[in-house]
Amino acid sequence: MDEPQAAVLLVNASLVSVREVSGFIRVIREQPVMLDSDLAALYGVETRRLIEQLKRNPERFPPDFCFQLSPDEHAALRSQFAISKGRGGRRTPPYAFTEQGVAMLSSVLNSPRAVSVNIEIMRSFVRTRGMLASHQDLVKRLDELEAKYDQSLKQVFDAIRALGAPPPAPTRKLGFKATGSSS
Repeated sequence: MDEPQAAVLLVNASLVSVREVSGFIRVIREQPVMLDSDLAALYGVETRRLIEQLKRNPERFPPDFCFQLSPDEHAALRSQFAISKGRGGRRTPPYAFTEQGVAMLSSVLNSPRAVSVNIEIMRSFVRTRGMLASHQDLVKRLDELEAKYDQSLKQVFDAIRALGAPPPAPTRKLGFKATGSSS
């Protein structure tokens, strides 16, 4: 199956698209991740069940696969995405799963829906990685252009300043002028 613009997958009578999944990918600690509650919604399980599987299989989730957000990160996330902080809301910071963590999670959940949804999630991570790489390429190219044109513009400004400067005053010869010579 090639990757069309809006790839759609039918999973248990509900549609999961690459675009929809891409909306759940966030950059935390300078890496693309998905939060446990978003993954639980996509997999069709409760968040607590997902975390339960995480805690039952800690050897499958090293820190580079999954990490729990710090209280400061959690507070920033709450304010950024208007996540509830009162009763009925979440009381502990969420877990964030990297691409490898999501792949491991689907193997732990071990359901047909988890496998199908995981395929779309992996496609979304690939697309996100491509966008991040192109963004970094653009920044690098802009830096190169800026350095190149800064030098050119400096030369132009120097030439304009030289043209706008008053002409140098004529210099007088040192010494005396002899008007007549008598010998």
